[in-house]
Amino acid sequence: MAGIPHDRYEPKSGGERWLHRRLPIVGLLYDTIMIPTPKNLNWMWIWGIVLTFCLALQIVTGIVLVMHYTPHVDMAFASIEHIMRNVNGGHFIRYLHMNGASLFFFAVYLHIFRGLYYGSYKAPREITWIIGMLIYLLMMATAFMGYVLPWGQMSFWGATVITGLFGAIPGIGPTIQEWLLGGPAVDNATLNRFFSLHYLLPFVIAALVAVHIWAFHTTGNNNPTGVEVRRGSKEEANRDTVPFWPYFVIKDLFALAVILALFFAVVGFMPNFLGHPDNYIEANPLSTPAHIVPEWYFLPFYAILRAFTGDVWVVIAANWLSFGIIDAKFFGVLAMFGAIVVMALAPWLDTSSVRSGRYRPMFKWWFALLCIDFVVLMWCGAMPAEEPYATISLIASAYWFAYFLIILPLLGVIEKPLPQPATIEDDFKAHYGPKTHPAE
Repeated sequence: MAGIPHDRYEPKSGGERWLHRRLPIVGLLYDTIMIPTPKNLNWMWIWGIVLTFCLALQIVTGIVLVMHYTPHVDMAFASIEHIMRNVNGGHFIRYLHMNGASLFFFAVYLHIFRGLYYGSYKAPREITWIIGMLIYLLMMATAFMGYVLPWGQMSFWGATVITGLFGAIPGIGPTIQEWLLGGPAVDNATLNRFFSLHYLLPFVIAALVAVHIWAFHTTGNNNPTGVEVRRGSKEEANRDTVPFWPYFVIKDLFALAVILALFFAVVGFMPNFLGHPDNYIEANPLSTPAHIVPEWYFLPFYAILRAFTGDVWVVIAANWLSFGIIDAKFFGVLAMFGAIVVMALAPWLDTSSVRSGRYRPMFKWWFALLCIDFVVLMWCGAMPAEEPYATISLIASAYWFAYFLIILPLLGVIEKPLPQPATIEDDFKAHYGPKTHPAE
């Protein structure tokens, strides 16, 4: 890792030296697994290995499923039933894939909010954060396209609603929508395009994950204190860090084992708990479901999309200032994507000189409200678009944008942070060092 002195790989045998001169893959793996890691990382740093496992699980199970899936509107639903009923272990593979997506998003949300709390987006890790947000966007696109493939009622109408959002873009919207669908409406061309992209994008995500890991291996891991590893000498760095292997590998594997025990309990005993029963009805363009609901991990942003109706003052103002170009539908689309953009801009919106939320007393309260706000948005997204859910969605959406655009910049100016430890070693000793007791 650049900047932190540590032991480098030295090939010992003749075969190792021959390979290292031509392809230093062993050295790369050694430097990755032995990377000096801040010794004070807590349990919120386990989600990286969970996400890596989820990506591998989704790719492997997806490859197996695609061997039996038929991407055609007349046969897609039947091919899913064929997988569930006739393919050996097919139901288990499909349930792994379905619930694996939910575990993937559960882990990524905890990973993102951990980064927001501990300031992992701050310099010099801005590029790492941006790459992570790109991965998140690709995850959302991949999951949406995958949800369309079973060709059930919710698949079809979810695709109709979401692709219809692109038609709200002034001028070029209808053209983009038709290009995305492959025609004037959701049909066989749409299913084929989504199938191809759903199969391709996980490999793009895997490449971005490799870049993401490379990025934080270059800058070093953040840690709960936000204090950087000392880089003056190897001895100083060693007092702040331990090698990733075996210390954090064993810790991560233990955490993964616990999470997988819960995951397989869900897969084995309640595999359809997070699904929608309407998706077990074959798609019918002539029958609209009473309530179209996306998967749970899209619900917060779906609530933001629906919150900005034509009678909201900010929508009225935007419509007037844009001479009618920005209507309620287009404003909702802008708000939905803007909610992700403001999160990606956190490195530049957070003006505090202190990285970790642990030492920011005012920040803790506002961040706790943000977490509650996210859950409220998720709940509102699952509810019908009526009162009181519409008003609650609007208030929750307003707080989401206010947190990033107003509160976060202001806190850096008005907040008085608590004293930080001078080094990671000091923090580690304070939490895990020997305890001294007064003489009795």
